[in-house]
Amino acid sequence: MTTTTKAYKFFDLPTVTLDFERPDPALVKRAAAFGTATLHEAGGKIGALSSAIKPMHASFAIAGPAFTVHSPPSDNLWLHRAIAIAKPGDILVVYTEGVYEHGYWGEIMSTAGNAAKLGGLVIDACVRDGALLGKVGFPVFARGLCIRGTGKDFAARGWINHPLLLGDVTVEAGDLIVGDTDGVVAIPRAKIETVVQKSREREDKEAETMRQLTAGQKSLDLYGWDK
Repeated sequence: MTTTTKAYKFFDLPTVTLDFERPDPALVKRAAAFGTATLHEAGGKIGALSSAIKPMHASFAIAGPAFTVHSPPSDNLWLHRAIAIAKPGDILVVYTEGVYEHGYWGEIMSTAGNAAKLGGLVIDACVRDGALLGKVGFPVFARGLCIRGTGKDFAARGWINHPLLLGDVTVEAGDLIVGDTDGVVAIPRAKIETVVQKSREREDKEAETMRQLTAGQKSLDLYGWDK
């Protein structure tokens, strides 16, 4: 069982998985050096989450293992549960069954996320306290802002660390999540090392292309598009 400060009652629920394999922190650090677009393209155009999911402050950036949460709609109890048991560096990745128009997260939860040393939040829904999220400094990526409150239904079923389907992208616990001003990408854990290596090769190639463009060559000629 994952070591935590308390054996919470919900640990016994069949929808809760505590143990999963996380990527090597050194590999996460290498991946964080690349932009999301580069990782997406280098991986074979995989893992791009909806373009509606954006950083809630221009300074926000994330890179870390996915800690997945399937939350009942209009309810954020399972997010509080996730904060309590996720490990430092984990990125909470949250699906709310397509019910976006609630503020599932705000200043209080961001403060709790910082205290737990989590890596950030990616939620396919809205949050609130927009003016305060940047001040708290916990990286939040969401669809937007909504002031509608959420409930705490203790009888509602949720899931922790089971696969999520976000649009056309499946995210599993332990996958690599990277977010920046362009958006969010999810890289399957088994492919991280390959994607990082191909990202390095892609950036080196693009640096040479930009050198040639600066020297006066035309993109049509460099790419052979003059047909």
